[in-house]
Amino acid sequence: MIVCTAVFFTGCSSEAEGKTASENTAVETQAAIVDIDAPIAELPMMITSAGQSADFDIAKTLMDKAGLSYDTNSTLQPGELGDIKTLVVSVGGSSKGLGAAGIDANDEVKRIESVVTEAKEKGIKVIALHTGGEGRRGDLSDKFVDGVMPLADYMIVVSTGDSDGYISGIAIENDIPMASLGQIADVIGALQKTFK
Repeated sequence: MIVCTAVFFTGCSSEAEGKTASENTAVETQAAIVDIDAPIAELPMMITSAGQSADFDIAKTLMDKAGLSYDTNSTLQPGELGDIKTLVVSVGGSSKGLGAAGIDANDEVKRIESVVTEAKEKGIKVIALHTGGEGRRGDLSDKFVDGVMPLADYMIVVSTGDSDGYISGIAIENDIPMASLGQIADVIGALQKTFK
């Protein structure tokens, strides 16, 4: 059972008074995020990894709890999309996971960018899932955030992974809807409302 919890980004517009300029900017950025109001994705779906972290396995568990069927391939290659209608990308780098798979980080970025680009060309919906919180940010993970998020049709993010507003900034700049969630358990409901 997933017991990972994340504290929701603290700060709301009514408390903006007395905050620093950067804190106020973060509050304003959160307010500018637009979520979906109707399902956008369909089955069949494939889950893949961007960064080979344990978040890939967490994504599978969340799908199970949401009652959604899926196929998986953590190292999905261009040309292997088949007849899927939705590609879910679990975003978050792990040097240990990459090492165990014998994959160079830069090669992993190229792979996932190629797969996502092909999905977009084929009209396949791309859902970017960032569930690892602050632990899946930093130089390594941000390579995968930058490689996937701007191309996504929808972003589902546990808010502690976006406490600096970096991911939501990508969503706003690229006009991508995004769910910013207080804890990992909230991802289940977000997934259920994402699929028709």
